[in-house]
Amino acid sequence: MKNFAELDAKICNCTDCLNAKLDGSNGKRAILLCGGTGCLSSNSMEIKAKFEQLVEKHNLGDKVTVNIVGCFGFCSQGPFVKIFPEDTLYRLVREEDVEEIFNSDILGGKIVERLLYIEPLTGEKVAKQDDINFYKKQKRVALHGGGVINPESIEEAMGYGAFQGLKKALKMDPQEVIDEILASGLRGRGGGGFPTGRKWQFAKNSVSKQKYVVCNGDEGDPGAFMDRSILEGNPYAVIEGMMIAGYAIGASEGYFYVRAEYPIAVNRLRGAIKQMNEAGILGENILGTGFNFQAHIRLGAGAFVCGEETALLNSIEGKRGMPRPRPPFPAVKGLWGEPTIVNNVETLACVPYILREGAAEFASCGTEKSKGTKVFALGGKVNNVGLVEIPMGTTLRELIYDIGGGIPDGKKFKAIQTGGPSGGCLTAEALDEPIDFDNLVAKGSMMGSGGAIVMDEDNCMVDVAKFYMEFICDESCGKCSPCRIGTKRMLEILTRITEGNGTMQDLQELEELGETVKNNSLCALGQTAANPIMSTLAHFRDEYIAHIVDKTCPAKVCKNLMSYTIIQDNCVGCGRCAKACPADAIAKTDYIGIGKKLPSYQIDPAKCVKCGACMATCKLKAIVKK
Repeated sequence: MKNFAELDAKICNCTDCLNAKLDGSNGKRAILLCGGTGCLSSNSMEIKAKFEQLVEKHNLGDKVTVNIVGCFGFCSQGPFVKIFPEDTLYRLVREEDVEEIFNSDILGGKIVERLLYIEPLTGEKVAKQDDINFYKKQKRVALHGGGVINPESIEEAMGYGAFQGLKKALKMDPQEVIDEILASGLRGRGGGGFPTGRKWQFAKNSVSKQKYVVCNGDEGDPGAFMDRSILEGNPYAVIEGMMIAGYAIGASEGYFYVRAEYPIAVNRLRGAIKQMNEAGILGENILGTGFNFQAHIRLGAGAFVCGEETALLNSIEGKRGMPRPRPPFPAVKGLWGEPTIVNNVETLACVPYILREGAAEFASCGTEKSKGTKVFALGGKVNNVGLVEIPMGTTLRELIYDIGGGIPDGKKFKAIQTGGPSGGCLTAEALDEPIDFDNLVAKGSMMGSGGAIVMDEDNCMVDVAKFYMEFICDESCGKCSPCRIGTKRMLEILTRITEGNGTMQDLQELEELGETVKNNSLCALGQTAANPIMSTLAHFRDEYIAHIVDKTCPAKVCKNLMSYTIIQDNCVGCGRCAKACPADAIAKTDYIGIGKKLPSYQIDPAKCVKCGACMATCKLKAIVKK
């Protein structure tokens, strides 16, 4: 495509084709299957192949299409199959279900009701995606196109709004583009929440013949998969956002830094760049405007610290991934010493929407200081696990109970960890707090990149703090002493406490060390490392004291502070527990029950390794943790 007229004609044709596919006006029915990592690992491609075999067997190639699309988001209910034009959504589909769906729905026009989603509170079967509570309060901006378009088809992406924002931007002055981003109120979705337009302005004002745009796709938080899913579901939107950023600041090259553990995202991103080059949307003299831009991909080796922008730049340059002192900031002196803006995947995915729909439309959603939407990876002790995109200002209660469906098995909510290793735990007192950048920080946590791990009464908060500190210690680059040494000392103290060897003095030392590491570390990894400890100490100090003074773990998680016991009156002597025990710690004994002598079993505490295999095996629940 050499000019805007050719682009408009192509977009118009692609839009008609996609609409015809979804509304059935082309005379065909479309079977869409989730192509996200989660569903692919649950045999989504094998399910697709079976559908294709049945289409061929019944000679319906001219009446039925089978396609892979991006992530539907509702990961705990995948794999998904969606059928258009009826918009019927089937969940938890297995290979053995394919023939029934095909025969009943495709051939017979009758919905397979057993594969529909069932609302847990009402027991109602729901056939359409938008009628499910998990989706009702969501608004897809960064996730635009996910679950609808084939992420490997530039035509389908164009039919769903791709490059409309780029076209508009290229007709504007670069400063006008930055002004539009500023007016939208977009803030960086990678964790810091810095105003995106201001970062772009700094880079534009820096004088240099060469400037760069870098997309931070090094998503390393435990339980986080937002950026991966966006790249897998609609890579074209992220590339388009990068190009708009490049045009605004005067950059001609962009780099995607994506960790190598994301092969599906990398392959789809690579394919999208190739298709855009072939279409003339990337490269030299784009659409006849004189704007040149090329995108490159660099693979990260899985170092969490490379999510920090200066460490990421070092890695792209072939150096060890370690942070640089700031200032100078990357917008002034970044990649190879040239002005560089670093935005994460979700931030860039929002940019085309802002240009396409307008800054006012984006800013109409959210709170006063946090505009737009935010994508969260909702996980842990919650019924509806998955990827959600909600308007800023949505409360934690809505996120956990309305969208997340509440806590499984009627358990009591205990805390939610937001912001991953850099964040903190929020308790039931904060459930009605609106989610935005500043409010979560004020409550002792942070939004971070968007991880949200829900915990219930069975979670030990001391063990949670220890888990995150183990992660931080492993991922610290070691460049600065406060982080390298301080996090190690904090982990040692937490380990002592969970093993029953802690003292009350340890709590004071944890607080002092936390402040020291926070105030003296070079980068955000160390500056936020103590957050999980400080927040759990603030909200769950009684659990720390129980570990230290009473030598017990209230949640019965810490192995050194718990034991397994067989309730003799409940034991029928079946021996299942003894067979399951890997340490031969369970032996038969005689127990005089009520009225007669019964065979029973006992656990030898000296041999027990506290693996829990016996408790999991006992169907009569005769084994308990103490």
